[in-house]
Amino acid sequence: MKFIVDTQLPFKLSMFLKRNGHDCIHTTDTMKGHLLQDSEIVTIAIENDRTVVTKDSDFKDNYHSKGAPPKVLYLTFGNISNKDLLAYFELYLGNIIIQFETGVEFIEFNREGIFVSD
Repeated sequence: MKFIVDTQLPFKLSMFLKRNGHDCIHTTDTMKGHLLQDSEIVTIAIENDRTVVTKDSDFKDNYHSKGAPPKVLYLTFGNISNKDLLAYFELYLGNIIIQFETGVEFIEFNREGIFVSD
């Protein structure tokens, strides 16, 4: 799968996804870096068929009102260490990928697991 990890999430998450065989960029990989606007992230996601990984509620609201970007992995962990976040990804990444590959477009992910939204 192809991902774009939003600015407020750790670069380590992007590296983790790459190590697990996915094409992943972090917003800091772009020329605008952490200044990349949400609308620009959406454009990158649409043009490059990338799933947005974010904890920004604006992506949830925009997805439900506008249907864009095409796929969103919305993290609602609250305060969590990078180590613990990556441990959750280690446990759930396979299932997340399966959900997206079977046509799911929006997943909420937190300490309780993954939740698919219609």
